[in-house]
Amino acid sequence: MVATTQSLDELCINSIRFLAIDAVEKAQSGHPGLPMGAAPMAFVLWDRFMRYNPKNPAWFNRDRFVLSGGHGSMLQYALLYLTGYDGMTLDELKQFRQWESKTPGHPENFMTEGVEVTTGPLGQGIGNAVGIAMAEAHLAARYNQPDCPVIDHYTYALMSDGDVMEGISSEACSIAGHQGLGKLIALYDDNLISLDTKTDVTFTEDVTKRYEAYGWHVQFIENGNSDLDAIHRAIENARNVTDRPSLIRVRTTIGYGAPNKSNSSTAHGAPLGSDEVEATRKNLGWEYEPFQVPEDSLNHFRQAIQRGKDWEAEWNQRWETYKSKYPQQAAELERMMSNKLPEGWDKSLPTYSPDDKPAATRNQSGEVLNAIAEVIPELFGGSADLSGSNKSILSSYGDFQKGEHHNRNLWFGVREHAMGAICNGIAAHGGLIPYSATFLTFTDYMRAAIRLSNLSRAGVIYVMTHDSVALGEDGPTHQPIEHLASLRAMPELQVIRPADGNETSGAYKAAINQRRGPTLLSLSRQKVPNLANTSIEGVTKGGYTISDSDGTPEIILIGTGAEVQLCVKAAEQLRNEGKKVRVVSMPCWELFDKQDESYRESVLPQAVTKRVSVEAATTFGWCRYLGNEGIAVGIDRFGASAPGDECLEKLGFTVDNVVAQAKKLLG
Repeated sequence: MVATTQSLDELCINSIRFLAIDAVEKAQSGHPGLPMGAAPMAFVLWDRFMRYNPKNPAWFNRDRFVLSGGHGSMLQYALLYLTGYDGMTLDELKQFRQWESKTPGHPENFMTEGVEVTTGPLGQGIGNAVGIAMAEAHLAARYNQPDCPVIDHYTYALMSDGDVMEGISSEACSIAGHQGLGKLIALYDDNLISLDTKTDVTFTEDVTKRYEAYGWHVQFIENGNSDLDAIHRAIENARNVTDRPSLIRVRTTIGYGAPNKSNSSTAHGAPLGSDEVEATRKNLGWEYEPFQVPEDSLNHFRQAIQRGKDWEAEWNQRWETYKSKYPQQAAELERMMSNKLPEGWDKSLPTYSPDDKPAATRNQSGEVLNAIAEVIPELFGGSADLSGSNKSILSSYGDFQKGEHHNRNLWFGVREHAMGAICNGIAAHGGLIPYSATFLTFTDYMRAAIRLSNLSRAGVIYVMTHDSVALGEDGPTHQPIEHLASLRAMPELQVIRPADGNETSGAYKAAINQRRGPTLLSLSRQKVPNLANTSIEGVTKGGYTISDSDGTPEIILIGTGAEVQLCVKAAEQLRNEGKKVRVVSMPCWELFDKQDESYRESVLPQAVTKRVSVEAATTFGWCRYLGNEGIAVGIDRFGASAPGDECLEKLGFTVDNVVAQAKKLLG
């Protein structure tokens, strides 16, 4: 059917479609099908419901939009351009998927103003959206006043079939229903097509019943291609449901308007091709050149600029009233919204001496968390059903539950993957510092989310305990071996393995100060002594000398975490035999590598080539600090089910073995 005259709504919707078609065609790469099919629901949402200011994408009380089906990124880029975001120009659309453009293949929040989170791996976006909604609910419950609600926005997500299939979305949406996140609204682009084939080949469950079982309010729109009134009513209904999240299942046609490729997987992940583009233009009555937007359409979309200014101005007035009536709360919230830390917060960090009793660094982590929670009210997080083991509970601040969203302890249940994505969303929302905790070995379950923490530059703190074979009897399934090396391989991730109480405090100082990226703490289950000369400031440098002989050392022993004590004791024994030994604690490779060359040389002088590293994990990667002559004491096999002390002894983590390895080098 050839369209002859188009209403203004149709003109706007087709503007979205053809900007996506033209950009993908020019790049000869991309996913045109989702933008073509989802354009009607996106138009209704952005034009009639969402509150945002294109001239101030960072306005704190804006509604958030998460494109969980990030492969359809041109949908979002088209909307950003059409509604008047300064950074999104036609030239940027023409540079879709090109080097350093603001239109990368999948949305990246650090590249493109107006993009809230980095999405692409399916399911991550809806997990982020749950975190954003949690952050809104928490801040609203803590700071809103009956006569002056200053945190009051919705979180909208657009999901694809692939998002709904991925397990992480089940984890995240399950907890969202449990928490009653009434301002979370997800639109499900139910087009019955995935990349390979029709979904009836792989995915025939009743999604509506599943989400109802999660505790969501669910609606179904039979014709999402053209029934704008039905889309409007559904979003309106969802906004009126305040006690649970909403799923709007919208039946659409992937690649809508393409006469030969619509309703087919061929429209999912490849350009339509020049012949099909022309056929689609004729089919939809689109008489405009590539990247040309009709004036009536652009003028209508650009009304968003004035609406946004008016919404923000109204909120600013409310904020001024709030500040005058509730100055203490306003000052605290304003600081949090500005991403500024309390002055002198680090004075709350506990310090330890060798006279203090030995303790597991997981226990000391719990002490530090609770100490800083008193002065950092934005600290907000919890554990994946291991809080008793992780020591991750904030003892004075209650549990974040439905009806009690003002509390600060999150209970994620056994949902590690969603936990990571949710914390990324909390960080993206702003105003809060999220932390999440589990065993180090279970970073395997949340690896994609941790990776996206780095890509999103999200200041999440990962509290990972039971960090070696010393956890003991649970055996090799629970004993991390390769995990530290694999996590250190992630660009920008700050991995810190503290040796004792002072270094644990130092790890939190580094983590809290790192607001533009994540930090992962690797903490022991077993008790460790509080060593002489460890320090908070030493951790912030990544590596530092904690014990030394007079003059130039003959050998350097480098340890991390619980194994630093072995280096200290081995050094004492070697010195008694007349050897000159330096002991270096290396809690964080990333921080050490960021120090200037003179500092690194002062700790690890190039002239001292005899070095031994000691870490109860794989030796992979230690060659960067050991050179050709060094020896790595580590574990290049899986662990064993036995008491932790016995595991350590059998695998060579004894003072005698460290001394023996040092003597090999010393001849």
